[in-house]
Amino acid sequence: RLLSCPCCTLPVVFTFFHASSNKCAALFSGRYAHVFRQCALRTVCTITTGPDPVRLSGLGQVLHIDSADYGRSDRTTCSQGRPSEQLQNVNCASSTATDLVAEMCDGKSHCSVEASNSVFGDPCFGTYKYLQVSYCCKPIPIVRTGACEGHTADLSCDSGKVIRIHRADYGRSDRTICSQGRPSQQVQNVNCAASTANDHVAQMCNGKSLCSVSASNSVFGDPCGGTYKYLLVSYSCEPIPFGE
Repeated sequence: RLLSCPCCTLPVVFTFFHASSNKCAALFSGRYAHVFRQCALRTVCTITTGPDPVRLSGLGQVLHIDSADYGRSDRTTCSQGRPSEQLQNVNCASSTATDLVAEMCDGKSHCSVEASNSVFGDPCFGTYKYLQVSYCCKPIPIVRTGACEGHTADLSCDSGKVIRIHRADYGRSDRTICSQGRPSQQVQNVNCAASTANDHVAQMCNGKSLCSVSASNSVFGDPCGGTYKYLLVSYSCEPIPFGE
C-alpha cells in the first residue's frame, strides 16, 4: 500500500568555473525544486524452504529506508498455514533491522533483502517471523557545472555511482556568464550553440565516475566566430545498473 510522505525540498546547485582562474567563481543556491516522495510499505514472510527477498525499486530515483522490522508484532500477518504456537509472540523484533536494511539499500535504485535469521539474527526462537520495510523513492539530484572557453569542466560521482548527462550546451545564450574582462563585441551574440554538444558530452562521460570536458572549439567546433563561449553541463550521479 502507498504511504503519504511530506514534500521534500531539494536545492538546485550550480557551480561555474571562471576563465580568469579556473576556480569556482560563483555558487548559486536558493533555487529549489519541490518534489513529492513516493513511499511504500513492503512485507515478506520467511519460508522454511528458503528466504524470500523483499525487492525494492525506484526507477529514475533512489531508495531511502524509513524503517525496517524483522520479527512479529501481530498474529495475522504471515500466519496462513502456520501452527498457532508460532504466532503467539507479538513482542518480537530485531533491534538492528532498520540499520541493516538502510546500509544495504539507501542510495540504490534496486535492492533485495532476505527475510531470514541469517541476515537479522533470530530475535525470538520458535516464532514465525516476517520482514516489513517502509521506504521512499527520492529524485536523483541534478548537478550543474560549466567552464568558460579555454578551460575544463570536471564531472564526478561518488563511489558506486556513474554519470548520466541530461544536457550540455557550448556557445552563448546570455551576456553575463563568462563575460568578465571580455570585450563587449565578444558577448553580444546570445544565439550561439553547438548542435552536437549534448551528444558529444554524453558519449564522453555517460557511465563514468569521473569525466573532464574541455570547453573549446577543438572539441565542439566553432558555432559563432568572434564570440567568447562557455560550456554548461547538467548531469546526475546514478547507481551502477545491475549486472555491470
